Amino acid sequence: SEETSVISIAKDISEGLARNVISANFNDKVVEVNSMINEDGKLEFYTWDNDEGKSAFWHSSSHVMAQSIQELFPGVKLTIGPAINSGFYYDVDLGSHKISESDFDKIESRMLEICREKHDFNLRSVSKKEAIKFYKEEDNDYKLELINDLKDGEITFCDHSNFTDLCKGGHIPNTSIIKAVKILNISGAFWRADQNNKQLTRIYGISFPKQKLLKEYLNNIEQAKLRDHRKIGKNLKLFSFSSKVGLGLPLWLPKGVELRDRLEGFLKKAQKKAGYQMVITPHIGNKELYVTSGHYEKYGDDSFQPIKTPKENEEFYLKPMNCPHHCEIYNSNKFSYKDLPVRYAEFGTVYRYEQSGELHGLTRVRGFTQDDGHIFCTEDQIMQETENFIELLSKIYSDLGFNNFDIKLSTRPENRVGSDEIWDKAEKSLEDAIKHLGLNYEIDEGDGAFYGPKLDFVLTDAIGRKWQCGTFQADFNLPTRLEATYIGEDGNKHVPVMMHRAILGSFERFIGILTENYSGNFPLWLAPIQVVICTITSEANDYAKSLSESLNNANIRVQLDTRNEQISYKIREHSELKRPVIIALGKNEVANKTVSIRRLGSTNTESQNTNDFIASIVEEAKSPLD
Repeated sequence: SEETSVISIAKDISEGLARNVISANFNDKVVEVNSMINEDGKLEFYTWDNDEGKSAFWHSSSHVMAQSIQELFPGVKLTIGPAINSGFYYDVDLGSHKISESDFDKIESRMLEICREKHDFNLRSVSKKEAIKFYKEEDNDYKLELINDLKDGEITFCDHSNFTDLCKGGHIPNTSIIKAVKILNISGAFWRADQNNKQLTRIYGISFPKQKLLKEYLNNIEQAKLRDHRKIGKNLKLFSFSSKVGLGLPLWLPKGVELRDRLEGFLKKAQKKAGYQMVITPHIGNKELYVTSGHYEKYGDDSFQPIKTPKENEEFYLKPMNCPHHCEIYNSNKFSYKDLPVRYAEFGTVYRYEQSGELHGLTRVRGFTQDDGHIFCTEDQIMQETENFIELLSKIYSDLGFNNFDIKLSTRPENRVGSDEIWDKAEKSLEDAIKHLGLNYEIDEGDGAFYGPKLDFVLTDAIGRKWQCGTFQADFNLPTRLEATYIGEDGNKHVPVMMHRAILGSFERFIGILTENYSGNFPLWLAPIQVVICTITSEANDYAKSLSESLNNANIRVQLDTRNEQISYKIREHSELKRPVIIALGKNEVANKTVSIRRLGSTNTESQNTNDFIASIVEEAKSPLD
């Protein structure tokens, strides 16, 4: 199509998003249009339903917010304003101004006025000289610093209304597509994330093409607050943190251990059934191991300081990754091609020094236990191992209540090791496996690991949030570095492919996600306390103790409550503690050898013969693999 036709089509698509279709000159337009030709040769536009579309939408919205702030607070200096996973932000030097929550409404109102005015977003190339002149007149040293890092010929401005911003692109056609906006919060942020630089004000926002979507989002925010695993975990006494122990280092309480043990046992059983051998490796390792593997170079700055030993020139580090250790376990044996694939799995605890501001309950910690695994196989086995892993992961996710997940195939990055031939084979093997299973997937160009392509598995929880948990990675690098080999059919030594894999990611983070997904109402088989026995009268105490012993002997996790309290009070308290099954025992139950049962979330009570109840609850409490 002619360039004008393409732009016209893009603008006319209802709520459509065309990333960078409007460009500075014909050549720019051709580049962008070609990038939207799909495998079938059809022109493809980015929409609200894909990541690229949302990114363009939110990046455009950040420009509108920046314009509004600049108009409402004259003299502020703008720095950067990217789209993020959920919305956007802009870092601003407010100078003498102050912004608080009381200002949010007027910023939103001005943003919506600009949106209704239907201003086109126009990207144009400018020379470095022109860009410097513009921002010198604006007296904006931040933008000048960014421009100084760019080369002449790679600088672009984006204009809309009377507003201009330094920008590399990624916009919707015009402002009218933005129908709903919300300023979420403000925080401090150092310029270029350097604490030696000036602290700026970071203003977060979100926007949508429909008001209805904003209402749903705000409702989900409220739901997320109610489901916050930090609050639920404290109420249910699952875990705690202590500043004396250290930030980001969770302490698992008895009921949390019950939950975690059930999850670990379930996963261990599933993995053994799938052909994995469980291994255990130390919490520390010699520095030289991580230097050889390449992990010191990658994680050295995020690692804890070396552990001192009595011996001079000997350095150990807290383990940042399990992979080198698994490679050494593989090297402790001699394998032939007939032995492959060899599959190892470990619940291995690793340590990384996250910044204190990034720590968040169980979902961002400094010490965590990965459900890690590594498969040593031949190149010809990659596709089958990929299929096996996806089937295992799908079953586990489904059993844990997650029936929806997305798959992203991340391909070769610019900086990588290995030949194109190997990368072609690895990428094709992963992609063929997904297709063979009939699963949908997205390609994330250039986001693979430096040693090989990878699949990332993104869960959708009960309120629609996305969580990247599982991963499957093809590694042609580490086995060579650590001299892993097998004897091939030809009698010579060959280097195996090492497939890195995780299903949950880490137990800490996944339990945080699981807690929020279920809002603490865990399935019976996972619940730390499965049955609570409450007495209505002291005359039922002996009967309650006998029932408790019978349930304990049947491996049911039971709590006995014989306090001298009203039964209504007991039921209310245990309901707040998310106990799945509450048994009430009074004179009638003792006389008739029955139990009165109330399920969490229900006001109905049912009566059942005691022996029948024990048999039924034992069956109901089985894990999906029992």
